[in-house]
Amino acid sequence: MLNFELYNPTRIIFGKDRLDSIDKYVPANAVVLITYGGGSAVKSGLIAKVKTILGKRKVFEFGGIEPNPRYTTLMKAAEIVKKDKIDFILAVGGGSVIDGTKFICLASYFKGEALDILKAGFRPITPAEVEKVLPFASVLTLPATGSEMNSGGVVSYEHGKFPFKSDMTFPVFSILDPSLSFTLPEKQVANGVVDTFVHTTEQYLTFPVDARLQDRMAEGILQTLVEIGKTNVAEPENFDARANLYWNATMALNGFIGAGVPQDWATHMMGHELTHLFGLDHGQSLAILLPALLEVRRKKKHAKLLQYAERVWKITSGSEDEKISLAIIKTREFFESLGLKTRLSDYGIKPGQLETIVGALKSHGMLVLGEAGDHDLETSREILKKAL
Repeated sequence: MLNFELYNPTRIIFGKDRLDSIDKYVPANAVVLITYGGGSAVKSGLIAKVKTILGKRKVFEFGGIEPNPRYTTLMKAAEIVKKDKIDFILAVGGGSVIDGTKFICLASYFKGEALDILKAGFRPITPAEVEKVLPFASVLTLPATGSEMNSGGVVSYEHGKFPFKSDMTFPVFSILDPSLSFTLPEKQVANGVVDTFVHTTEQYLTFPVDARLQDRMAEGILQTLVEIGKTNVAEPENFDARANLYWNATMALNGFIGAGVPQDWATHMMGHELTHLFGLDHGQSLAILLPALLEVRRKKKHAKLLQYAERVWKITSGSEDEKISLAIIKTREFFESLGLKTRLSDYGIKPGQLETIVGALKSHGMLVLGEAGDHDLETSREILKKAL
């Protein structure tokens, strides 16, 4: 097992009818900014409920945070934070709203140009770079990203999507009421299942370091998703299935299964380019890329892919290579069973457009990816060809 340092201060408030906890954990004298997305939280009455629970606290609202939150939009919220002296933010929505809120918390009193937060990439933003960082909490309405219990996010700017992180942007608390997601469209639920699945494989399908508990936790998440994935899409008000999806999504990216193990994240970095260039949903991009990446990288990932085949998919017969091949096929079939396509051509992306994607990876500095730092642009090109 590799050396690691694990820190996660977020309080999770899970289950039915937990919104009243907002009153308990938001300071009584706070000036609160509620952030949300395209308006469904307003139409459903959720924002009104939250405002009622906040009671006599002074409350402002900022809606319109996009599914891939834009830098320019978030900077408008940062101006409101300063102008109206906001001292607590409550994010109501899915991963994009929560990611965007984390950025607002950092950007509002950032000492330099806020764009530098995105230029930092995988380097954490430190206390020395900000005058202060506002505390925030979340009410989760879409299980997928795990942003409700981690400190990272992704923000869109001009021609790309850029990750950022900081120990200062963990939510103070997050309310996870699965019933708040019952009205989600089928596609968004399917995307959430796939996003959770790939978050897990990014930390699991690498190479062995004898991290037995982390491996079995990851395998448990993957097995559970296979069991409940189609039920979540077909039965949107099945509370138990949705509750399991909520908790799996949170556990997949709160630091626990990634502690002390090598991590990949190439599927995500390549997927960001598909989203930005062609407008694919994040989950759609991952469903396309993961099977192709596993096929191209199967020799490098042989040991863990074999473990994946035997433990997650219960494949016990055949040679090692046959087991791995079948596991990759089953992965693709699982994604397709949720209603997601798994080929670039399914979305009208043609062979002649692959170099545009490779060029975008190059321009964004994605020259060396993978858990061993041996996934170069030629490897990305191979994966894209395999994904056609």
